[in-house]
Amino acid sequence: MSLDPPTYLASLQSNIRQRPIPWDGAVRAGHLTEEQYAKIRAVDKLKKPEQRKEIVEGDLDAYRLLFVGGPGKPSVLETASKQANVIQYILVLLADLFQAAPSLAKTLVSHNDPYRHFLPLLHSNTTEDPIPLLTSHALSNLMALGRDESQSTRQALPVLLTYLSGLAKSPDAGLQDIAVQEYSALLFGHAARDQFWKQRSETVTPLITILQTAAGIENGSSSSANLWSGNATARTTGFEGFLGGGVGLQLLYHVLLVIWQMSFEAEEIGDDLNDEYDIVLLYTHLLRLSPKEKTTRLIVSTLYNLLEKNQRTLLPTAVLARLPALLDNLASRHLTDSDLLEDLESIKELLAEYTRTKTTFDEYVVEVQSGHLRWSPPHRSQVFWAENARKILEFENGEIPRKLAEIMQKPWDNDKQVLAIACNDIGCLVKEVPEKRYQLEKVGLKRRVMELMVSDDENVRWESLQALGGWLKYSFQQK
Repeated sequence: MSLDPPTYLASLQSNIRQRPIPWDGAVRAGHLTEEQYAKIRAVDKLKKPEQRKEIVEGDLDAYRLLFVGGPGKPSVLETASKQANVIQYILVLLADLFQAAPSLAKTLVSHNDPYRHFLPLLHSNTTEDPIPLLTSHALSNLMALGRDESQSTRQALPVLLTYLSGLAKSPDAGLQDIAVQEYSALLFGHAARDQFWKQRSETVTPLITILQTAAGIENGSSSSANLWSGNATARTTGFEGFLGGGVGLQLLYHVLLVIWQMSFEAEEIGDDLNDEYDIVLLYTHLLRLSPKEKTTRLIVSTLYNLLEKNQRTLLPTAVLARLPALLDNLASRHLTDSDLLEDLESIKELLAEYTRTKTTFDEYVVEVQSGHLRWSPPHRSQVFWAENARKILEFENGEIPRKLAEIMQKPWDNDKQVLAIACNDIGCLVKEVPEKRYQLEKVGLKRRVMELMVSDDENVRWESLQALGGWLKYSFQQK
């Protein structure tokens, strides 16, 4: 998939192309050989890509020697290593030649170590040095067009990903977009995606942060708490405008594209992606906000890839996140993209099949297992508790009370209603199965309910008081 080059990079390349280079002086000083200069000069000033293609493809071995060297033949990056202006020009020229003659990339990666002279250029002592940025662009093109998964590429890829991750973490949206577009170019096969995932603390996490910002989640807040509670505050403007936190829609599209590419590894990474980043919940919220059909298409396609390959674990989360109702709403829009419509129908079928076989009890268990509670219908239903309280206590040898205790140990500073709901549930369990109070006490729930009676949240105080009142009532009756 070809993407327009980021504006900042395109401007930088244009400026470098226009700079005069004293080639004759560089040759006299030994920074270039006559042979290298001849090859540069042959393509340097040609305006038409087809002319460059004809010359390069007519002498591929010579251009391989120019850029990566060979036995007794240093590359131009070696001979000109102390001439920053020449190195910059060569890197821009190489990217231009890749565009004109993609076969050059395959020729370069056929070298036993094509990256040896490029990788050191990713490091610089100054942030203003354009060489690392130009190098990353050339390397991304080289790997993407070469479609190479040799040992040398596997060793070079982590170094390149680490450099790009630094750009992705930058506060500069232009640098972020460069990183994300180059990520996209690199993720052409399983090996590259596997390495990208192995480095996810560097690569995936900053992208998720961008998506969370677009979803209106404030820095430093609990992402899942804000999304479950509906406290995310993103709003959309026009296509050239921004989402929450000032995330440009073009950057959003490119980030979604990268995560979509990663979703082709859903069978291997889907569960971890959701466990670590709440991806199903986040994408459901982004789908609600999606301002354009092309972003909607990527979100829906990614969700389908994840859900289809991880039905047992992720479909319950999708139902809990209210994805089915959102998809019904989405289907009422005037959508025209055939791929989007097909994926939309496929997800609806998956969810419909899942929900046909699930009871309210199953939904409650999934909600507790998710680690987050919301005021879903079962919590306030007397019929639900009368029919299911004993079953809840017995499920998987008491898993639900243990999970409730785990949930209640968290402060929930951004979503106090979770604690209120948990107290409500505990009170209902005590009311319906009073003889099992010891099971709740054993996991620390009575103690935690008592602690919450002095909560600074009025609803939490009320629910904890109600729960403890039931506890004391049955204790007195027993006496």
